[in-house]
Amino acid sequence: MEEASISFLLGILVFLICCSAFFSSSETGMMSLNRYRLKHLVKQKHAGARRASNLLDRPDRLIGVILIGNNFVNILATSIATVLAVRIWGDAGIAIATAALTLVILIFAEVTPKTMAALFPERIAFPASFILTPLLKLLYPLVWIVNGITNSILKVFGVSVDSQNEDHLSTEELRTLVNEAGALLPKRKQSMLLGVLELNDVTVDDIMIPKNEIQGIDLDLELDEILDKLSKTAHTRLPVYNGDVNKVVGILHMRNLAQLIQQGMVTKAAILQVIAEPYFIPESTPLQTQLLNFQKESRRIGLVVDEYGDVQGIATLEDILEEIVGELSADHKEENSDIHLQEDGSYFIEASAYIREINKTLNWELPTDGPKTLNGLIIETLESIPDANVCLTIGQYRIETLQITDNLIKSARLVAIPQRS
Repeated sequence: MEEASISFLLGILVFLICCSAFFSSSETGMMSLNRYRLKHLVKQKHAGARRASNLLDRPDRLIGVILIGNNFVNILATSIATVLAVRIWGDAGIAIATAALTLVILIFAEVTPKTMAALFPERIAFPASFILTPLLKLLYPLVWIVNGITNSILKVFGVSVDSQNEDHLSTEELRTLVNEAGALLPKRKQSMLLGVLELNDVTVDDIMIPKNEIQGIDLDLELDEILDKLSKTAHTRLPVYNGDVNKVVGILHMRNLAQLIQQGMVTKAAILQVIAEPYFIPESTPLQTQLLNFQKESRRIGLVVDEYGDVQGIATLEDILEEIVGELSADHKEENSDIHLQEDGSYFIEASAYIREINKTLNWELPTDGPKTLNGLIIETLESIPDANVCLTIGQYRIETLQITDNLIKSARLVAIPQRS
């Protein structure tokens, strides 16, 4: 009879330790759930996810029911273990029961289940929600009393459980999330998402075609010269100006020029009749804002001006889109590349190249918080325009100027200096 009683109590003890493991793993699994994946699964009508989400809406109640259950089974297990130990070893069994049960609970009811839940939260939390939901309803009066006391204590410290802490990601956090997506997100899509996130950090003057590279129609030229330039251009829209791009009078769409040619009416006066009003963009406008402005104004090209109203360059819708998706034309990229790899591993780079483009192409980290072009970066570092070719080091990059004309550095040789480990 005594042996049957001991076996019965031992069976209850094992059951209680399993219950303790359940509550411990449930707590860790619930709190380790990825909230954004959980929201996605809820939208997909996943039953376990919906139950888990409902429980997490009030974490104080969830923690309350878990801890009430966990403490109840642990205390009951301690009592039963003590009774068993006393029956088997007498008074010395109390110390034995305390040491043995502490080790058993620590290994089998705490560390092991919580580690499993931390590694596989969904596998633990979703099935557990099917038990915790009715258990919460069953123990609600007790949970309500416990939460009432604990919430009152929290209010003393200025903490309110009623305030909803919405999960919002900052731009930097979202950028980290995209970078850490790894194989879950193809490299191409990852690059596009990062491009979108960086739109607000990049301004129009970072991506514009500089003033000295603008292709346009100078009405001061002879008509034959104008038509010759138009026949060779690769652009769809061109600024029309008188002598200087600062005296711009409009934007000509090549479709309108084709209509004039078809009608045999190509004259300077006819060109002025079909041009659109020029559209101006402040040079410090963030790309995200300008993308919306292009959409709102139904424009695809704008003249970038500084604070004095002088034209600094041209920005197009295509330029902004290329910040997101990369070069839209492989041929165009190849023909206009400013970066040339040499056999020794160095690069010959046109000094008019934008630093951001160099960094993106070569995966370098040249400073971008100052000048926009390589020419500007070299001159700022030297604090003067060199009279002859010089060699300098910026960060982990060695730069050697190759050609200097008209107070401008035309080209330079760059090489990344290997970092010593």
